Amino acid sequence: SQSQSTLLSIFSQEYQKQIKRTHAKHHTAEAIETYYQRYLNGVMKNAAAPVLLELANEVDFAPSLMARIVLERFLQEKEQTIPSKTLINSMLRDPSQIPDGVLATQVYQCTVNDCCYGPLVDCIKHAIGHEHEVLLREMLLEKNLSFIAEDQLRAKGYDKTPDFILEVPVAVEGHIIHWIESKASFGDESSHQAYLQDQFWSYWNRFGPGLVIYWYGFIEELDCHRERGILLKDCFPTDIVTLRHSMA
Repeated sequence: SQSQSTLLSIFSQEYQKQIKRTHAKHHTAEAIETYYQRYLNGVMKNAAAPVLLELANEVDFAPSLMARIVLERFLQEKEQTIPSKTLINSMLRDPSQIPDGVLATQVYQCTVNDCCYGPLVDCIKHAIGHEHEVLLREMLLEKNLSFIAEDQLRAKGYDKTPDFILEVPVAVEGHIIHWIESKASFGDESSHQAYLQDQFWSYWNRFGPGLVIYWYGFIEELDCHRERGILLKDCFPTDIVTLRHSMA
């Protein structure tokens, strides 16, 4: 009964948890050397074959992360020094910068075939996040609610800021709301706990109680901080009570 977007979000979160659990074993010196030698042997036999992508699938590791390991090892051998993260990220975003045509093609194949990691996925996630913030802004304007957006707050010197602060608080389901945060993802336990620690309680300390919208749904049991001042919804609330209404 769930939407495709919700299922994709849940899949992505579960996949990332799995990759984090197995991340260390793929980054031992022995594993890195094995992957690099297998890459070299593979392209020597057939440079047109998707060697890196097949290797990543075989060892059950994200293709973009496999590409990063092999690229880093290649540059280390070529330059005789450990390459910077900035350089690696730049080459993953634009493989034409890689000074080896075969490796450039292999890295490109990995990044375009990775559903959860890599520069393309980062761009898509950023775009989806921005799209939902724009949607939320339009809904606030439609309701004639006065707000300050995150970029305006940053300009004023705030470091941790929600997406929107309401200049005049409203009530949602009997709870006062001072700010709204948009999350274009599914709210599962681990991501929600991380957000609470890194973001939501900080917003609460600075600006008072607020609302978090998980556009792709959330685990209902996580909505347990309403009395303390953090409300969870999966859509823009329809029953907003403004100060004007209550005074009338």
